[in-house]
Amino acid sequence: MKKFLALICTLFILVLPVFALELDTSVDDEIRRTYDPSKLEQTLPDLPKTSPTQASKTPKSNPSTPPKTTPVVPDAKPQIGVKKFDNEYKYDKSTAIRIKKGTKFRVKSNSVISDYLRTGAKVSFSSIKPVTQRYITVPEGTKFTAIVEDSHQPQMSGNGGLVVLMVDSITVNGQTRSVHGKITKANMKKIFFNNMKGKRSYWKGVANQIDKGENFYKKTRRTSSKLADNPVGIFISPIPVLTGMVVYAVNFAGSPLFALWSKGGRISIPAGSEFEIKLLEDVYLY
Repeated sequence: MKKFLALICTLFILVLPVFALELDTSVDDEIRRTYDPSKLEQTLPDLPKTSPTQASKTPKSNPSTPPKTTPVVPDAKPQIGVKKFDNEYKYDKSTAIRIKKGTKFRVKSNSVISDYLRTGAKVSFSSIKPVTQRYITVPEGTKFTAIVEDSHQPQMSGNGGLVVLMVDSITVNGQTRSVHGKITKANMKKIFFNNMKGKRSYWKGVANQIDKGENFYKKTRRTSSKLADNPVGIFISPIPVLTGMVVYAVNFAGSPLFALWSKGGRISIPAGSEFEIKLLEDVYLY
């Protein structure tokens, strides 16, 4: 019964005039009379024309092709070892035989070493005792060469001669390698800062000046004594001894100044003298 009443109400609503829909098509007819739809497309502006060359210049993107990148080249591994001699080669420290820095060699000089040597001159040594280390024994007779880094002859103010040697090569079993070494003993005497120096004679010069004044004073005393034995010379006998006293006093007081003009001792070590060489860096052999 309820469904029947609902159906009747629905039909009643639909047949009422107030709910009737009427479409007004007069506006559409007016538009069709006023405007011609076929002419609307003709009034639109033309599209801009592009030349074929411009079109060809436009880059075409290809999403499937990835951008090119510059390949990364790894840095070359550095070469170990520096060639300084004709028979030297590029070697690997991990496989080479090492002579440790700090190793000392007892050697003898093959030539005279003196302050006459000029800077840049070369001198040679030969080892007199073998040195044993891991995997190697440096035999007796191994040759070392050294270069004169500095030298001068005795100078004023009592400064002695000077020779500075730096060991720059070693020859072991036919292999010549560059090294960095210094002399620690010369003629079995310790030297410091690798400087072989002649004796400084400043204070010796001071003593020599005092001795000269004293010796002169003694001579004048003897002269005065001889004059005093002569009746004629007794009147002038004090003059020599007074002169000697003045000279002695001047030499004594001025000896520190006069000693500045004295020279020191020379350096001259004969061939065959014993030295000691100390390595300041590792040496590698194959």
